Amino acid sequence: MEPGICYIKPEYLIGEANGSQQSGGNEGESNKRKHEDDADTQNEAGSKRGGKKERKRGQNKNRPVFKDERFSHLCHSLIEGPGGAPCALQNCRYVHDLDAYLAAKGEELGSECYVYATKGHCNRGVTCRFAKSHTDAEGRNIKAPHYNEQTPPTTCNGISAELQVRLRKHDYDFTRSKEVIKLAEKLRDERKQAEQEKKQEATQKTGQAATETAQEAKHEVPVDIQQEVMQDQPTKPIGSAIDDSTSGRDAPRKPVIDFREKLVLSPLTTVGNLPFRRICKEFGADITCGEMACAVPLLKGLGQEWALTKRHESEDIFGVQLCGNNPNVITQAAQVLHETARVDYIDLNIGCPIDLIYQQGGGSALMRRTNILELTVRSCAALSNKLPFTVKMRTGIYADKSVAHELLPLVEEWGASAVTLHGRSREQRYTKSANWDYIEQCAAQAKEMPVIGNGDILSYQDYVERREQAPHVSSVMIGRGALIKPWIFQEIKEQKFWSPTSSQRFELLRRYCNYGLEHWGSDTKGVESTRRFLLEWQSFLYRYIPEDLQQSPPQKINARPQKYRGRDEMETLMSSNNAADWVKLSEMLLGTVPQGFSFVPKHKANAF
Repeated sequence: MEPGICYIKPEYLIGEANGSQQSGGNEGESNKRKHEDDADTQNEAGSKRGGKKERKRGQNKNRPVFKDERFSHLCHSLIEGPGGAPCALQNCRYVHDLDAYLAAKGEELGSECYVYATKGHCNRGVTCRFAKSHTDAEGRNIKAPHYNEQTPPTTCNGISAELQVRLRKHDYDFTRSKEVIKLAEKLRDERKQAEQEKKQEATQKTGQAATETAQEAKHEVPVDIQQEVMQDQPTKPIGSAIDDSTSGRDAPRKPVIDFREKLVLSPLTTVGNLPFRRICKEFGADITCGEMACAVPLLKGLGQEWALTKRHESEDIFGVQLCGNNPNVITQAAQVLHETARVDYIDLNIGCPIDLIYQQGGGSALMRRTNILELTVRSCAALSNKLPFTVKMRTGIYADKSVAHELLPLVEEWGASAVTLHGRSREQRYTKSANWDYIEQCAAQAKEMPVIGNGDILSYQDYVERREQAPHVSSVMIGRGALIKPWIFQEIKEQKFWSPTSSQRFELLRRYCNYGLEHWGSDTKGVESTRRFLLEWQSFLYRYIPEDLQQSPPQKINARPQKYRGRDEMETLMSSNNAADWVKLSEMLLGTVPQGFSFVPKHKANAF
């Protein structure tokens, strides 16, 4: 993920409505963060619906964002310090005056570099904001005695230079995707034809019902003769056909992932980054998933989109979530991930409510485009025998018309390994409580496929109540509850509250910052990226209320946080809903903010 933000063309995210792809892409947009464009998530405040002015809500638009200028970066030839090989580029735009760069770099943020202390070498060299801990008297970057170059990296995935070139030159072999799409189209056409034949038969039977009834009344067959005839007839299976042979796509297929009785961390745009997922894994999350990645940018080889697929070694069960509006494009993206990335499952997002995605037929719009959805699920599920393909959906598009109970059995028939159901519609967003009665109704219709329930779990008591309310639900996915208090996974497994002190919560923030510096880098750019994502997370963290200070425990996720004074100054500061106070917290961990820095949260997390 990159810290920069830019508003980009809609087709740049998920493609044209017909799913066409374009080669290339502006290299200057590699620092632009997808979906940051949240201009697309809500209608303008001045827009009118039914003659009434709509209230601006949900996300903050046109918010200022810190941008790290490219010319302020040091040339790579000098990162290891003086004495390195000279720069071979004639028109290099980076800084080549090491002394001038060091004078303008800013003060050191601490006496110890977390990356150097844990790995034995900091690849940011002299640009690191903790460089004095791993540079010698002459300013050269050093390696610790315990450093081992053969140690494998702690993160994987992303995109290699070779793969990026192949994708941008359209040199990647998508024969498998084309074959499974053809097979899916054939199966879909056969299903439609069978449905039409059944309708015709039903119409004919309706017209002949009266005649047949009269004839049967005149010529009744004795019961003993009926039984003899039935014994002579071959047994016809009822329901979906099951192939028990030792050949075919499903023959060697085994459940690679057991989605039952698991605590799943929801794929969260912007805030569900790798450092945050590491925190949740430490508190007991069983399954994690990367942020939503759009299929078209993946196929264009854009680095900032592939960064969303990165996986830490602590994530033992990890998936990537895809979004798109065309089955060919989504299937091709799934094939590339299957063949080049280390993922345990691929998830399809058909619940995204963002207007930019929805208006182009992606996200929750796929819930009404069943023909496109069928092709996508059938083809992606058929790509691999060992890589499960799952679907995440909402109850429907409109608040008064739920359709998940109709889609869920179809998705299972089409080959999905599991379905996650969020108990709200696209129209509701987060304005209503999740409907777990409806989630149970849908889960009861599944034959063998696990159904994962999602929505409004902020304590282990909520978890217990939801499992009792929905016994057919296989597992539970947690999103905002984990953002407000990531130790919720530990509470659920231990079946008791944990009320951390302000010191413990501050150390949690410090750990997150260390993980951020390791992931995004410990130079100025990496520090500001870590700060930005920390502040985004803080827009949820401040909503936590210690159990001892709650007026009516347990805390409810859709209730506005009560105002209270903490048991010490730090706890009071952490409960502030003022973004300026969040910046103060970041300065305690990451140093003083750059001149002219200001922050406005992406999400308005204090809504009912």
